[in-house]
Amino acid sequence: MLQPIVHGDALHEAAERIVARHILRGLSRDVQRRGKSPLGFDRGVDITYVEPSGKRRTVKVKADPYCGADATLVADRDLPFYRADTNSLAFEAVADTSTREPGWMIDSVANDLYYYYLALEQGEEDVRALLREPDAEFFSELQVAADDLIVLPMEKMREWFDAHAAGYPPRPVHVGGKPAWYRLVPRADVLGQIPGAQVVGSVFSELQT
Repeated sequence: MLQPIVHGDALHEAAERIVARHILRGLSRDVQRRGKSPLGFDRGVDITYVEPSGKRRTVKVKADPYCGADATLVADRDLPFYRADTNSLAFEAVADTSTREPGWMIDSVANDLYYYYLALEQGEEDVRALLREPDAEFFSELQVAADDLIVLPMEKMREWFDAHAAGYPPRPVHVGGKPAWYRLVPRADVLGQIPGAQVVGSVFSELQT
């Protein structure tokens, strides 16, 4: 029987906060997060920022805890955001199986997908508590075991996904209490076939200073 993909609002919020700070440090001085901005955000957009040219760019963040290498931590049920590395990416094809609402991979209007592997050595409640703290505490106390950021141009990614998704296994996941379906795609397939795909690598450690 297929096991559900791990999903957690706390993991996503932590990833969104880290990615926003990464963009703020290197790409823009004007960064807005969905949860912290009075601006109206379109579907499938978590972050917006203004490029040096003055153009506003939009980002969908996908948090993925499947990058852990320590079998003992993987087996620890108190660590839901530390899962064994699958060397795959998970894309939401159906957001709600009962209504057939399309997933963010189908209808996100973001310019870019920031796919962020993030394995945490803390329980969910500890992560939630840190999310209520100011940046100084959040970035100094979040226990990141591994992280790896990949940036994908959403339009090119969607075109490829539309043409190839059926060839990859679907997996169940509960998002906000709703049953959804994802497609798991080997990382090598994405990086080898999506023009403009960029492996940024680990970003968390540089944000702690």
